[in-house]
Amino acid sequence: MLRLPVMLFASALLASAPAAADTLLIDRTKQSASAALPTRGMSMADVEARFGAPSERLDPRGGQKRQWPTINRWVYPTFTVYFERNKVIDAVANRATASEVGPKPAIR
Repeated sequence: MLRLPVMLFASALLASAPAAADTLLIDRTKQSASAALPTRGMSMADVEARFGAPSERLDPRGGQKRQWPTINRWVYPTFTVYFERNKVIDAVANRATASEVGPKPAIR
């Protein structure tokens, strides 16, 4: 009879215990809101003027058909910028460490 309350208390205690977890990329980017990223619509020239030359320019993807625009990707140390033709469509933060949970690495 006493077993059930003890088991319920133990399970509640375990459920409330802090769990060891990986750092989530989204949590890190929320903490460093001061880290500016290129905004949608900026041109390649604007991005390069503001953030400098990228550390790597990946091969373009797409463009096989007229409906599929060419996507260019520039990699900076802390973020990657995606361009449709020559305008920014998105910029995403890179993972800081291999254990950080975030987007998959870019296909090279």
